[in-house]
Amino acid sequence: MFFTPIQYDEPVFRPPAESRSAIVQATIGCSWNKCAFCEMYTSKKFRVRPFNDVKSDIVQLAKVYKGVRKVFLADGDAFVLSASKLIPLLDEINNQFGKIQRISSYALPKDILNKTDEELLQLKKGGLKLLYIGIETGDDELLKLINKGETSKSTVEGIQKAHRAGMDTSIMIINGLGGKNYAKQHAVASAEIINQLNPKFLSTLTLSMPYGEEHFQKRFHGEYKQQTIVELYDELKLFIEKLDVKNVIYRSNHVSNNLPLQGTLSRDKEKLLSEIQEAIKQTPENKYPSCSSVL
Repeated sequence: MFFTPIQYDEPVFRPPAESRSAIVQATIGCSWNKCAFCEMYTSKKFRVRPFNDVKSDIVQLAKVYKGVRKVFLADGDAFVLSASKLIPLLDEINNQFGKIQRISSYALPKDILNKTDEELLQLKKGGLKLLYIGIETGDDELLKLINKGETSKSTVEGIQKAHRAGMDTSIMIINGLGGKNYAKQHAVASAEIINQLNPKFLSTLTLSMPYGEEHFQKRFHGEYKQQTIVELYDELKLFIEKLDVKNVIYRSNHVSNNLPLQGTLSRDKEKLLSEIQEAIKQTPENKYPSCSSVL
């Protein structure tokens, strides 16, 4: 069990890159919490924590985690908070921790669009430099089927707005999200949207079904047919083949992934494709993923 100086409302999730960050729980749960594929916050009712409670946590974390240079704002989308609520939190973090390299948060494109350009600039100035955005897919049909609450248009507009404010983004795509029926359009449309955005970071996760395929099918507004591992690799290969980006740091190192990958696109594109092709050769064609219980 890890020691923490504060009491979190669990479960708490954070991106792999935030493993050494201090986690400040500004909100509880996810304000949307309707995505077909996501069970992370279904045990929680969304709420905003009182400022004084969060401030107390920040003070305690800063006392114990001396020298920490990164802070992650939890839970699912702390960026849903208005700028008037976020800025005092950023000020308190900077006051207590001292020299901070960056503050980061999960975010939804709609929450970016709900803030003015000036507010985004203020947030960036306050240290909120990186937004993790699970766009999941660039395909509008699939976005409806998973009840994402976004469109490819709102996604591009929101992320480009963050980029104009000088914020970096880390974008997540879910391999296998639509199953066999939607694999090709998912891969192609997802590559197209990434090509438009050229984020600083890109990661691919693999669809997991912690409560089983039948449960996921009830939440998925279409016909879902699970892919074999080889079919997931084929989809991922097509996605990477279609990418045309510059200096994007790519990672496929989430626990859900069957094949860990990392590189910089487009420099390492051929290497990544070669690794996927080698994995295809070594994997039985009828083998299905065994990590369906991963959240």
